Amino acid sequence: MFIDKAEIKCQAGHGGDGAVAWRREKYEPAGGPAGGDGGKGGDVIVRTDPGLHTLMDFRYSRIYKAENGQGGMNKLKYGRKGQDVVLRVPVGTLIKDKETGGVIADLKEPNAQFTVCKGGKGGKGNAKFRSSTRQAPSFAEAGTRGEARDIILELKLLADVGLVGFPNVGKSTLLSVVSAAEPKIANYHFTTLEPNLGVVQLGDERSFVLADIPGLIEGASQGIGLGDEFLKHVERTKLLIHVIDASGSEGRDPIEDFELINQELKGYNEKLATKSQLIFLNKMDLPESKANAEAFRLAYPELTVFEGSAAMNANVRDLMNKAYNELQAIETEDYETYDVVYVDNKERKDGIEVYEEHGDYHIDGPYIDKLLRSTNFGDHESLRYFQENLRKNGVIDKLKDLGVGEGDSVFIGEYEFEFFE
Repeated sequence: MFIDKAEIKCQAGHGGDGAVAWRREKYEPAGGPAGGDGGKGGDVIVRTDPGLHTLMDFRYSRIYKAENGQGGMNKLKYGRKGQDVVLRVPVGTLIKDKETGGVIADLKEPNAQFTVCKGGKGGKGNAKFRSSTRQAPSFAEAGTRGEARDIILELKLLADVGLVGFPNVGKSTLLSVVSAAEPKIANYHFTTLEPNLGVVQLGDERSFVLADIPGLIEGASQGIGLGDEFLKHVERTKLLIHVIDASGSEGRDPIEDFELINQELKGYNEKLATKSQLIFLNKMDLPESKANAEAFRLAYPELTVFEGSAAMNANVRDLMNKAYNELQAIETEDYETYDVVYVDNKERKDGIEVYEEHGDYHIDGPYIDKLLRSTNFGDHESLRYFQENLRKNGVIDKLKDLGVGEGDSVFIGEYEFEFFE
């Protein structure tokens, strides 16, 4: 088992701004407000896909941004919603907050999903601000910012496919050819003392985890050598590739080797005897292999047999494609459960912060940012709306509590104001 991990940045789309627009109709002041609302920003969603087995694709792209919402339009037309970004991950993926390390989602089921970042809300058009005392509002509301978050995708990988066979049949070589794993390879027994894992990448989001299980010997199921420890790893795989030295080197018989390994699997756990197997007759580049391969096929006509050479990379890709296709038909196993804790996304805080610093007074916060972007300071009604919102949200009272006086500077975003009652 090893951990497949990817750190990525997610940015949801910003909400579209509301529009300031006018109808051109008789008896309507200034034509009548007709600005439509902005569209909602797209979300960043993580969704499980049973066809995926690794997080390999996230190694190449680290930043994911959803589409912004479209601005509102004339004639009360709403802006289009921003398109979501859907990140597809294997079943069993954990989503962690990078800053705290807390698990914010444990996606254990096929097609389960979690919204990592929510898109900003669309702003209201000027038509929504019309009232009995404000017949022709010449301002609109800005859309809110989309949430942003750095997350860690983590998948504790048990190998999907295990390579089994006697020592020195070419399992490590096969793993090194089809993945980026670098197992120690040499022409003697028990080179591999613990399982090596590699990710087989077939393209088009098709990948799986392959384990080189150390070579088994006769009596492994009874604990001879380290065989019982190795068989524990075989037990956790979904599919086996049985690697056989078709050349019969070291005086071995491929048919006898095949039967002995299967006896050890069955002796350890009856379920292992029923686990799906693909047969890879390796070392077909050697002259003795052809006759042995023909004999093997005659003995086991019902088996799926591939002939090739790991060292020569012959027929290896076809074998891996077949393994991937076989995996899709095997039911997903249960995954370990993790405690999910609520991890606050700072971008979700919608409060207003009022504070004093070096004799100056500051007003900050997502709501204030939105209010500033919604205000036309050259328009009397828009400015009055801005001031009403500050008072309604208790900003003026908070400034007074901090000791603000007449003429003191108050900084709101990029703007500097003088305080007057």
